Amino acid sequence: MQVWAGLGNPGPQYAMHRHNVGFMALDAIAEVHGFAPVQKKFSGWVQEGRIGSHKVLLLKPATFMNESGRAVGEALRFYKLGVEALTVFHDELDLAPFKVKVRIGGGLAGHNGLRSIDQHLGPDFRRVRIGIGHPGHKDRVTGHVLGNYAKAEIDDLAGMLGAMAAEAEWLADGNDARFMSDVALRQRD
Repeated sequence: MQVWAGLGNPGPQYAMHRHNVGFMALDAIAEVHGFAPVQKKFSGWVQEGRIGSHKVLLLKPATFMNESGRAVGEALRFYKLGVEALTVFHDELDLAPFKVKVRIGGGLAGHNGLRSIDQHLGPDFRRVRIGIGHPGHKDRVTGHVLGNYAKAEIDDLAGMLGAMAAEAEWLADGNDARFMSDVALRQRD
């Protein structure tokens, strides 16, 4: 089993924030791959399903961003899984908007959700970094991250989320390079 955790903040007022794009990615994957209905579990919301031949648990922590590691840690301990079974979907300031990159480990770049997971599990988990772009000046970062996507960005957002969901089997197979390549190709169409 794999645990795919999307990072975000709970509540309708946060739903379209750039910081919640991890939640959005999981919602798209669940819909495209016909995952089971949402259940409350592990201090969050979970959906179980299959992507190709892989059993995947989608987890959206309900703990707010700063405590994401608590929910993720609960799920991994319950299933007796190591950090190698974890994939975290999160917003990334240092990537251009709607670019998607995957890597294992790395820095925290001031991301409180990643910091919380790192504190609970260490840094060596796989990350799906979803670009939100940098607003240009550090004084504008909080407003940018905690701001809603603009109307003009919605088509690109939907295209990216759809591409990620359509190509998720490559991610489940552990073929990160193919996942990134095919997502980028779909976004060009």
